[in-house]
Amino acid sequence: MRQQVLVLYLATSTLDSDVVGWSRYDGTGRTRPTTGDSDEPPYPTGLAALLDGWRLFQASQLLPPQSGHEYDVSFLKHEFFFEKLEQSEKAERAEDSSHP
Repeated sequence: MRQQVLVLYLATSTLDSDVVGWSRYDGTGRTRPTTGDSDEPPYPTGLAALLDGWRLFQASQLLPPQSGHEYDVSFLKHEFFFEKLEQSEKAERAEDSSHP
């Protein structure tokens, strides 16, 4: 089994808010996604990713802004990490060759 990782940056801290940024990583080797390789997010919301079988394993800590810094622009703070476990191509080939 190999891990696929999906990082979604959401507009707010709720999973049903809009995706504003994303990154994908494929441990199966089937795809090689890169930053900026599409104009559309893979899912419109974090909840849509859950409904498609991705498992949420980390959400960013909610920290209030320091007084006087409420409108500073910085990193995307509503970061959610998702994973899927998939069979690797090597394991699939081995399984296919074992069937008569």
